[in-house]
Amino acid sequence: MSTVGKYDQIGMDIAYEEAAKGLAEGGVPIGGCLINDEDGTVLGRGHNMRFQKGSATLHGEISTLENCGRLPGHVYKRTTLYTTLSPCDMCTGAIIMYGIPRCVVGENVNFKSPGEEYLRSRGHEVVVVDDERCKKIMRKFISERPHDWFEDIGE
Repeated sequence: MSTVGKYDQIGMDIAYEEAAKGLAEGGVPIGGCLINDEDGTVLGRGHNMRFQKGSATLHGEISTLENCGRLPGHVYKRTTLYTTLSPCDMCTGAIIMYGIPRCVVGENVNFKSPGEEYLRSRGHEVVVVDDERCKKIMRKFISERPHDWFEDIGE
């Protein structure tokens, strides 16, 4: 059962801001943030940096976790990861590895990863909010830069 979290609007607003920043830098418009569910502290935020840094792995969720810095393992167990797009297999693995119990996804129309169901099967809550901003920015990127999009998802 999906629940609405106290910080969901703030988290999605930050994730979208990060996606827009990534696009403005010439990258893939996928953003994220990690918020402590107990007090609303934003532990980190980031966006896809594959093109900007020539990286094979800096997806939006990975960039977010990178920008959190080193955290004790127990901290992740009280957080929500916000992402503008359905998390790919790599990002799904990071969510599982750190035991992040909840993932809020902006949209899964332009790309729906099997990771959503895998996260659920592993006991993680996945909430898809169907955010129009997220759908629009991703749809525009895919139509204007299909080659870059397919590279980003490994196709």
